[in-house]
Amino acid sequence: MAQHFVPKRTYFAVFTALIILTATTVGVAFIDLGVYNNVAALGIAIVKASLVVLYFMHVRYSNKLTWVFVATGFLFLLILLIFLMGDVSTRDVLYTPHSWSPQTVAE
Repeated sequence: MAQHFVPKRTYFAVFTALIILTATTVGVAFIDLGVYNNVAALGIAIVKASLVVLYFMHVRYSNKLTWVFVATGFLFLLILLIFLMGDVSTRDVLYTPHSWSPQTVAE
């Protein structure tokens, strides 16, 4: 199987994009977006992960079977996040007792 050679400028462009996206993540962390802070952070993280998988793991130039396995991995990650968000969104506020004084046991 012939290997695909990627020019160095592509790697430098992807690296620059990752640095810019990291700075964007830090910038968004200091801006109060309310409930959209997590959405923005996850969106940027998904873009960064996609760049790493496509270029640094050479999936972009791989065969279709590799794409199927990568897509399956992302599908299971999506299922995990959906179940996680479903669990977190249905929890009640935890009760914290006002006093931790020990109970006396009747002898």
